[in-house]
Amino acid sequence: MALSRSQTVFVLRALGLGDFLTGLPALRALARALPDHAMMIGMPRGLEPLLALTGLPATVWPVTDLSAAPRMGRAPSIAVNLHGSGPQSHRLIAALRPGRMVAYGCPDVSVEGPAWDDAEHEVRRWCRLVSTAFGVDADVGDLLIERPGHRPAVADAVVIHPGAAHPARRWPTDRFAAVASWADRQGWPVVVTGGSDETGLAEEVRRAAGVPGERVLAGRTGLAELAALVGAARLVVTGDTGVAHLASAFRTPSVVLFGPTPPSRWGPPRAGPHAALWKGTTVGNPFGTEIDPALLEISVEDVVEAAQAVLRLTAQLG
Repeated sequence: MALSRSQTVFVLRALGLGDFLTGLPALRALARALPDHAMMIGMPRGLEPLLALTGLPATVWPVTDLSAAPRMGRAPSIAVNLHGSGPQSHRLIAALRPGRMVAYGCPDVSVEGPAWDDAEHEVRRWCRLVSTAFGVDADVGDLLIERPGHRPAVADAVVIHPGAAHPARRWPTDRFAAVASWADRQGWPVVVTGGSDETGLAEEVRRAAGVPGERVLAGRTGLAELAALVGAARLVVTGDTGVAHLASAFRTPSVVLFGPTPPSRWGPPRAGPHAALWKGTTVGNPFGTEIDPALLEISVEDVVEAAQAVLRLTAQLG
């Protein structure tokens, strides 16, 4: 982790896959604003394979939670909070004793900065912070990353990703299975993905859809392998998860299902072969233990129709 430049900028983004990708436009703008600074991103080490695909001149400084500030040889010249607006992340940043701290305002810890807007899209939120602080244009559409160099487990697949961090964001498995069955009838290879704790869920979808057992890749792919799979996919069908943002990063056609959180806050870019489905009227609890009612309003027919539309668009775009 040796740093060759005399000035450093530490950026806190100690979150997951989707969070890193939605923060990418702001990170790129920050790198343009501070070309003479060595950039360190405080995030989980497991996301490092993606950083290599972004072109960012940055180093991962492992941070997985906010319980303690990372140990650094010297205080950073600048520290930027791209994690949140609450006192815990602000205290972690302050504990590094940076020469300058950039963050959203937090009266609880006497930190001044721009006002936080709950309704703002996640990508635009962090672009606004960096633009305000450094006077640089931050392009909210600057989301694309390079495709991995190695071959995917299955090429041109329809990726069905039924899992989500919380039950509130999980569309019913029988509906995912119906979409998988539709794709299988088109003659397209269907794969079901997920984490190591979602193998049972993936197998349930696979059995109901009637696709071969070897097409369950849940628990069998690391992040690099998942990226290769999504980057080479024909279509991704998923809930509001990191895989949805991975599809956006590769411009892979996707249908993303929203329930408690509207796509105006976390949805894919409008420019591109992506469909964001939401039938809610109010914001719900994304951490809920029961499926959000708005998610249940989305039918299999809705998803198939949206999938056909994004695939037609992809064909038109060539």
